[in-house]
Amino acid sequence: MAAIGDDEILAYFGQDNYSPLPARLAAQGWQGWVPDLADYARGAAAFDDRGHARDGSGWVAFNYKPQPSTFWPTNGSTDDVLIRLPQAFRSKADGTPSADVYTANLALLEIAFQDLDAVTLPEVDEAETGADLDGNGRITRTGTLLRRDAYLGAAAGVPLTRMLYPEGTEFLHSVRYVGVAGDEIVVPRRMKELRYMVKTRMLDLSQIRSRYGNERQEKTDENLPRYIDLGDRGMDSGFGWTLLGFIEDADGELRPQTNEEQFFCRGCHATTGANIDQTWAFPRKLRGAEGWGYIDYHAMPDAPNLGEAEGEILTYIKRVGGGDEFRSNTEMLNRWFNPDGTVNAAAVRGKTVYDLIAPSRERALTLNKAYRVIVDEQSFVFGRDATVTPPANVHATIAARRPVT
Repeated sequence: MAAIGDDEILAYFGQDNYSPLPARLAAQGWQGWVPDLADYARGAAAFDDRGHARDGSGWVAFNYKPQPSTFWPTNGSTDDVLIRLPQAFRSKADGTPSADVYTANLALLEIAFQDLDAVTLPEVDEAETGADLDGNGRITRTGTLLRRDAYLGAAAGVPLTRMLYPEGTEFLHSVRYVGVAGDEIVVPRRMKELRYMVKTRMLDLSQIRSRYGNERQEKTDENLPRYIDLGDRGMDSGFGWTLLGFIEDADGELRPQTNEEQFFCRGCHATTGANIDQTWAFPRKLRGAEGWGYIDYHAMPDAPNLGEAEGEILTYIKRVGGGDEFRSNTEMLNRWFNPDGTVNAAAVRGKTVYDLIAPSRERALTLNKAYRVIVDEQSFVFGRDATVTPPANVHATIAARRPVT
């Protein structure tokens, strides 16, 4: 790390390694999904004010609260997540593409995942959707949507199912370095990883229960998890999703992940209790119209989880006793903890998500250098955390269990 200067790492994470990827894949005869969003490296610039991709690809950005620790910039990465529904959800009943129908259908999906009776959305023309969305008995422009039994437009025959995505739903997730612009932490151009998933099968509740039961039995029998490798298409999750990942090669260009490297993503998108329909980000979307658009930590308060009284970040650092899983993030400890190890709750309350999880410029550069070393080594299977020194709160070895006599 000491051999990497500040100017060098600033130049490195300012480079675009996403745009060349489609041509690189084509040159090697790639048969799987190919990235199809133009200008994605520029982040927010690729989307309009309601999150729709400017290139007409159908990708939509939403503002979501990052999962505690994992994608906090203070721990080494920034990210964004995009969603795309099938063409029918983006079209009027006659098949004509309609941004208003698409916006309304995405808002219905939000209702399904956040268990709402109504939600705000970027203003749409009800005439485009062919329905009285706000229930006022008139067909006008509206920014309110009431719960319905089915989607709109050409997808009117698809029922709205609680906490399940329609078949064909896609997600695109870029994991990036921690960008620095002056003293501001931003999402930079360079990607550490590009992750894609598509829902290939719509499972009913009995099928979902069966798959959870199968995994529970595997754990009881002490068997390792099994996933179907689909080659260039990615890996089947066993829950109706196919997942695919790209990661930096030693030269910093994105390449397809190996089978072993892709296992890194699979556990989190299976039976982990905190996900919904095997996904994380969309149920954590900032509610309503404000939540449609590129990720913006400044726009989010530290909202509590359902059933909790205090903000999620405050609750997390209280329970963990630190700002990361290893309790080794000294900057978080110095910022939000008292000398006796308790959390300075008064300092945490009222802060935005950005205030709480953005690192200093110095820490951002250090973490970027640490990850650059991992890229040089191509040692992803041994961990992807940008650690500078070995974490103190991790067992170096585990003693063998003594047999009971």
